[in-house]
Amino acid sequence: MADRHIDDISGVETTGHEWDGIRELNNPLPRWWLWTFYATILWAIAYTVVYPAWPMLTDATRGMFGYSSRNELAREVATAKAAQSAITDKIAASSLGEILADPQMTQFATAAGAAAFKVNCVQCHGSGAAGGAGYPNLNDDDWLWGGSAEAIHQTIAHGIRYADDPETRVSEMPAFGEILKPDEIRQVAAYVVSLTGKPRDAAMVGPGKQVFIDNCASCHGEDAKGNREFGAPNLSDAIWLKVKGEAEIAQQVRQPKHGVMPAWQARLGDSTVKELAVYIHSLGGGE
Repeated sequence: MADRHIDDISGVETTGHEWDGIRELNNPLPRWWLWTFYATILWAIAYTVVYPAWPMLTDATRGMFGYSSRNELAREVATAKAAQSAITDKIAASSLGEILADPQMTQFATAAGAAAFKVNCVQCHGSGAAGGAGYPNLNDDDWLWGGSAEAIHQTIAHGIRYADDPETRVSEMPAFGEILKPDEIRQVAAYVVSLTGKPRDAAMVGPGKQVFIDNCASCHGEDAKGNREFGAPNLSDAIWLKVKGEAEIAQQVRQPKHGVMPAWQARLGDSTVKELAVYIHSLGGGE
């Protein structure tokens, strides 16, 4: 064992480490610090005995107190639901018109609907409800099936082209590639573009209008403003769900795409569907 070395200036023993002639002093830690450190060790041991702590192969130690963060969360949720039960029960028993006529119910339903939207709807419609390619923007006043709270509720509750719900909204545009000639499809696409923009060949607009009246007006209307009874979109407002240009319009006429929306009534319950309807109506319900 090497001889102990005492620093000449401070009188403190050194550790034996030396760098470039500088020796490291071996100053002991303060007693209060050591006792605090020992106390934290004892506290940690006691904590792991009292509370769940040690993982095992298929489970974990339960702790002497039997504490569970899951159970605590369940109690807090139950407490919150109990506190809200008066207004939630009132919403469940009220029509949409009654909810919208009551400021307190409207405020609660809008907030609850916003929360439900973030859990169930953002995957398709986006966090801001602005939609995307093939998914409608819910912030504007352009509605395939109507923008009243009742119409929105029907759509949410029963979905669109959802095979498992007999009350789902159903409409399908025919595949006109099996009905019209290729030139007629290009003509009607030019006419539809002319309603909101400039087609590539203006000479095709006149014949395209006649093709439209003969084949498309029964659903979209002679003025091309759509028909919410059939879920037929307004083609004169430059708001497009599935297409962007003349070639895509022609392809939609030739072989249309049909989206599907799930029915949420069975999954979420009528109260939550009402809350969603109130929230979405607050974003862009135009009726």
